Amino acid sequence: MTDPQPASDPREPAPRDPAQGTSRVGRYALIAAGLIALGAGGVAMLRGPDTPPPPAVPPPAAPSQQPSVDDVIAKLEAKLAEKPDDAEGWRMLGWSYFQTERYAEAATALKKATKLDPNHAETWSFLGEALVLASKEEGRMPRDAKAAFDKAIKLDPKDARARYFQAVAMDLAGRHRQAINAWFALLEDTPADAPYAEDIREVIRNVGEKYKIDVEKRLAEAKFAAPANGVITDGPHKAAAGIPGPTSEQMKAAQGMPKGQQEAMIRGMVDGLEAKLQANPGDVDRWIMLLRSRMQLGEPRKAAEALQRGLAAFRNDSASSRKLREAASSLGVAGA
Repeated sequence: MTDPQPASDPREPAPRDPAQGTSRVGRYALIAAGLIALGAGGVAMLRGPDTPPPPAVPPPAAPSQQPSVDDVIAKLEAKLAEKPDDAEGWRMLGWSYFQTERYAEAATALKKATKLDPNHAETWSFLGEALVLASKEEGRMPRDAKAAFDKAIKLDPKDARARYFQAVAMDLAGRHRQAINAWFALLEDTPADAPYAEDIREVIRNVGEKYKIDVEKRLAEAKFAAPANGVITDGPHKAAAGIPGPTSEQMKAAQGMPKGQQEAMIRGMVDGLEAKLQANPGDVDRWIMLLRSRMQLGEPRKAAEALQRGLAAFRNDSASSRKLREAASSLGVAGA
């Protein structure tokens, strides 16, 4: 379930004869692979289509000679042989294996990533999906996959992939109504213009039809999150509004002071704000205020550095991360 896709998309299952008895876990996994586009280390679903995850390796000089997935894998394997403590490298290797349907190898690489960086929700949920697709078990969620999804949810309750598969586990356990309710809850957090929105509705519809559960009225009334192709949080509003702290007006109030004292006072206020965020980094509005202040002071580099620190603080809080990114984008901060 990752972006970008290779030329031959492994997320599209080949047509099958229903009499062949494909396991329900396998079918759900393949559905989900086309649903929740959260690549390893990327946040394509949450950040929108205009900000894809970074490439695994620097692009070649000639744009017409893009490396194949196999080339990427070979380079990552060589790099990791020299530097085996690179969590991001293992994540990207797992992603690359996943793209070539080498799900067991993807799971092995992602397990290494979770050991090196155990507090990254997306890695755990991506590991869970790889384990599901690698499993030969019929009609049940693999225990290690379920544990990975549970870990992801513990780190980030909004992790969409983990939420989807947790609902799958409910359905496989015979808790069909509970699964449908969980998918409806996920639907409410799904942007209305997301390409997988209709697929979630279809999963709900199929399970409802199979178990004689009426879902059509709820589907007709279902609410989506605001469209992702544009600003959908109040981050830009916060960036422009008077969040308590050193606003441009307060900075101008110091104009009566000698120039040196004025600059010292303003910078002291901003530095004090930054110190507070180091001690308590969980306030997204204060991060937005810091970005705004750095930009007003003509310090775009420091603003960009602050943005990265803020995103690191909210790495398992997708809503706050998105709000911070959209505020930074409205301010013109690099890296948004």
